[in-house]
Amino acid sequence: MPELPEVETTVRGLTPVLAGQRMVGVEPRRADLRKAIPPDLRQRLTGATVTSLGRSAKYGLIDTDRGDTLIFHLGMSGRWRVDPSDVLTHDHLLIDTANGRRLALNDPRRFGFLDLIATDRLASYPPFVAMGPEPLSDAFDGAYLDRMLDGRQAPIKAMLLDQRIVAGLGNIYVCEALHLSGIAPARAGGQIARARLDRLVVAVKEVLVAAIAAGGSTLRDYARPDGELGYFSKQWRVYGREGDACGCGDPVRRRVEAGRSTFWCPRCQR
Repeated sequence: MPELPEVETTVRGLTPVLAGQRMVGVEPRRADLRKAIPPDLRQRLTGATVTSLGRSAKYGLIDTDRGDTLIFHLGMSGRWRVDPSDVLTHDHLLIDTANGRRLALNDPRRFGFLDLIATDRLASYPPFVAMGPEPLSDAFDGAYLDRMLDGRQAPIKAMLLDQRIVAGLGNIYVCEALHLSGIAPARAGGQIARARLDRLVVAVKEVLVAAIAAGGSTLRDYARPDGELGYFSKQWRVYGREGDACGCGDPVRRRVEAGRSTFWCPRCQR
């Protein structure tokens, strides 16, 4: 599933194509993805000018001069295609701009979704209401994490994946950050000393910044809007490397819980 770096990379790829452009054609090509596409989406977006693009956690945001924001989630297999030479079966939304550009949202598995909401109501949009701070923001620091984990017995990995604690972190980058900071994924969050939490926060930010710079990680269907693949997977320390040698020489371990894989090194992570 595309995670924060993949969505950030997508938004950055869409910005030079869409920002400041008037949408002269907006064509939803089906009624729903994971959930229904707003039936008035075509009417509300056609003729509108895109004022800015952004991201909240794993959601992409496209703001317009009509006071509406198009929210997109890439689900398991979604990606935007820029200036496609043809329309594919799984291109579920087409956007044409006044300067002759075209964007297609392609999602073979249809686990993503599209929504349209008044921009001034974004803070009350249900998925955003209970979200924790963005992991790349100053609000996410060791002191904050120490307060949130105080007395908690749940594993630190589960805590980092809890969107109420920190917004947008996913499985790949949590595994990588825990390895970089030397913390075992199963350690109880409330038992980790403040100094180690400080290192963990730094590791989370370092991993995300490096992943964004590399265009994210390509798993199965993900590609950037320009069609290029994300190559952060070349830098993975432990994720997807079961049995390979960690930097310490011991093999990387893997276990599966609730259908999700955890990769770690028992020697390096305590």
